[in-house]
Amino acid sequence: MKKLTAALLALSASPAFAATGPFFSLKNTDFIVTIAFLLFVGILIYMKVPSIIGGMLDKRADGIRADLDEAKRLREEAQEIYASYERRQREVKTQADEIIANAKREAEAQAVKAQADLKLSIARRLKAAEDQISSAESDAVRAVRDRAVQAAVAAASDILGKQVASGQRSAGIDDAIDEVARRLN
Repeated sequence: MKKLTAALLALSASPAFAATGPFFSLKNTDFIVTIAFLLFVGILIYMKVPSIIGGMLDKRADGIRADLDEAKRLREEAQEIYASYERRQREVKTQADEIIANAKREAEAQAVKAQADLKLSIARRLKAAEDQISSAESDAVRAVRDRAVQAAVAAASDILGKQVASGQRSAGIDDAIDEVARRLN
């Protein structure tokens, strides 16, 4: 009813009433246009075009609503993925920090061990050098002693050979050997 009242008010305020001559005449173009318009609107209403358009608009609204829901769902999924990646990044950073800390600890431990091994190696080499020096020293002392004994024996045999006659030689040799033995011991 409200629609009909609104349509009548619209028709009553139209410029068609300003035309000359009778309004309800087929010679009045305004009347013809008004009738044609009313027929057109009537056909549209009879054919239920407004409800079809309304249905199409509802479908379009439903499609837009579905697209918005899908966009919301995708947005929430993207936020979850982003949060997951942020958590993962924090975990990876934590793991990297732990790996670096472990590597530093291991490097420090290896450095301490290397220093200890170096000190032990230096001590072993010093000990080996001291042993070699000691061995060389004792070999040199032995060689000098042997050489001194040989020289003493040679000198003693030369001296004894000149001093003693051939008959006394064996008794003198025995005495000389005893003398050398006593001095060496």
